[in-house]
Amino acid sequence: MHLLYLDDSGSVKNPADRHIILAGVSVFERVPHWLSRALDKVAREVWPDSASGLEFRGVDILSGRKQWRKVKPDKRVAAYRAALEILAHSNQVRLFGAAIHKASVSPYDPMEFAFEQISNRFDRMLGRLHRAGDTQCGLVVLDKSSYETSLQALAVNFRTDGHRWGQTHNLSEVPLFVDSKATRMIQYADLIAHAVRRYYEKGDATFLDIIQTKFDASGGVLHSLVHYTPGGARCNCVSCRQRAGH
Repeated sequence: MHLLYLDDSGSVKNPADRHIILAGVSVFERVPHWLSRALDKVAREVWPDSASGLEFRGVDILSGRKQWRKVKPDKRVAAYRAALEILAHSNQVRLFGAAIHKASVSPYDPMEFAFEQISNRFDRMLGRLHRAGDTQCGLVVLDKSSYETSLQALAVNFRTDGHRWGQTHNLSEVPLFVDSKATRMIQYADLIAHAVRRYYEKGDATFLDIIQTKFDASGGVLHSLVHYTPGGARCNCVSCRQRAGH
């Protein structure tokens, strides 16, 4: 089975956030153990006395919040980069991300729109793998949040009624919601989501550049990073540039 771990970044209710981000990492079921051990190693370098309790969340790391407040800024940035480089150097991960301009989908919920986008793209990736002989199904795993009820209901509707692009065929169950403190994989997803958010909200590609090549693509076409913008708006981001060229 292929597992897609997702987390969000940005606030639907905060007018200062132009975008809501949903992003994460897809891996085969045996891979999370090894990726988690690699992030544990980074944690021991930062917080050797209590590495298992150190949670990797992008906003906490860069702002020096919670346990990260006692870590020097340069060491925090180095830890963030080291975590992303684990993904960048792995040939067993595919990243997914949706940056949804909130005003563009109003009055609809931008988080539900982002989930629909990523679910469709994950399902298509699984279909592409199936045609290549990898007949695994997929499961989406998300951080526990206020969206649990609405996204569960949305996923059920996908299975029975489909979505705006058709039916899903390769997702084995409705999403599973877990506590980010309990799994390093959701923490990876948070770091990815925050990197995407900094790119779309602040124009800062520092962290996204580390992992950009790991987003799902085939035949030179980027499939799994989408930027939803107002109709007619011009955008020069990596996703919109490619879409404009096809």
